[in-house]
Amino acid sequence: MDFPARPPVPCEPPVELLPALGLQSALVMRSRDYLVVVDRPEQVRGLSPDIRALAKLDNGIGGTIVTAPGKGNVDYVSRFFAPAVGIDEDPATGSINCILAPYWAERLGKRILHAHQASARGGDLRCEIAGNRVKIAGKARLYLHGTLEI
Repeated sequence: MDFPARPPVPCEPPVELLPALGLQSALVMRSRDYLVVVDRPEQVRGLSPDIRALAKLDNGIGGTIVTAPGKGNVDYVSRFFAPAVGIDEDPATGSINCILAPYWAERLGKRILHAHQASARGGDLRCEIAGNRVKIAGKARLYLHGTLEI
């Protein structure tokens, strides 16, 4: 997939955001979604957010991404929550990498990155910065099968 990059910018988060995620401190940035950056992948994996509190946040943009540096061959890990639009947690979200890949590419000094979405189902993606675009590749999983008659 080939998408426009959406680099995040620093922002002043709502005071309810970090407590809703169960976090005391983190770097918060904003693009289409809030980007919350923590120090360790275990923090991302161990999140148990207050979904109702997150749903009450009217960020007017999308959802909340929580990310941390990865380990081994994974450059960064993430999770994505958007309960205000009916998605408590998306198990594997390609579009959030339009925000994540530019952030981590700059921070790590890399053009090609390997990402892991640390939801219960999980997902692994390869992201490549190509100018102002992000090329995203990974294995898809069938989640729906049916017939449509028009």
